[in-house]
Amino acid sequence: MPPSGLAILIGAGPNTGTGIARILSHASHGNLAVALLARRPESLNEVVSTVRKGSPDAVLETFATDTSKPSLENAFKDIRKHQSFKDLKLKVAIYSIKHSSKKPFLEETREDFEDSLNTYVGGAFTFAQESLKRFFADHGEKGLAEGGEKKGTLIFTGTLGALRCSAQFAAYGAGRASVRQLAQTLAREMSEKGVHVVHTIANGSIADADGEDQERGRKMSADAVGETYLWLHNQKPCLWTHELDMRPACERF
Repeated sequence: MPPSGLAILIGAGPNTGTGIARILSHASHGNLAVALLARRPESLNEVVSTVRKGSPDAVLETFATDTSKPSLENAFKDIRKHQSFKDLKLKVAIYSIKHSSKKPFLEETREDFEDSLNTYVGGAFTFAQESLKRFFADHGEKGLAEGGEKKGTLIFTGTLGALRCSAQFAAYGAGRASVRQLAQTLAREMSEKGVHVVHTIANGSIADADGEDQERGRKMSADAVGETYLWLHNQKPCLWTHELDMRPACERF
C-alpha cells in the first residue's frame, strides 16, 4: 500500500523518535512516508534500521541537520525534491528536540544562555514556519469556515520544564516555556486556517521498549507516544486537543 502522505520528524533519536517513526510509517497505523531529521547521520541510520526490522516496506528517508535557520531551510528543500516523497502532501510535522542545559545561575553566561535559546526556540520557530509554508502549499489556503480542508498537524514535544523548573535550569526553563507559548500563539492563529497545533508535555522517562517498566507504569513506551501522536493527528476539526500531559502511571505529579 503506498503512503497516504508525508510526516516530517525532527529529533529522530533511538527512543521517542523511533517509536513515533514506527507508528507513523506502519501500513496498518499511520501509513505515512517519514522524513527523519537529526544532527547525527549514525543516529538517523539506527532509527531506520530499527523501524525496518518490523516494517521492511516503511518509506523512511534521513536528512542530517541542526536547528539553525539555513540548515533547516535546506532540509525542507531537500525533502521537497526527494523522489521517495514525490506527489505526497505533508500531513504531520513534529518538533521533538531533546535539549537541556543545567548550570548554577551565577556561572551562566549571557552568551551560553542566548545560544541555548537560539538552538531550541529558534529551531522551533524555523521548523514551524517551514512546516506551515508546506502545509498551505500542499493543501491550499482556504480556511475551515470557507470550506477548506484540514491542512495538517504540527506537534511540539515539550517537557514539564515548560510549566515549572528546578534550580540551575534557567536556560532550559526559558526555552521550554517559550516554545509552549509559541505553540499557543500558533494555535490561535492557525486553527481556523485548518492547521491543528499541539504542545505535549512529556513528564517521565520514555524508552523504546514494552517491558516490565511499561507494564508497571514506571516508564512510557516510545510506541505509545507514537500512537498518541497519530491519535492527535486523526482528530477532526470539531474537537482538537491543544495541550496534552503525557506521563507513565507512577510518575509523580
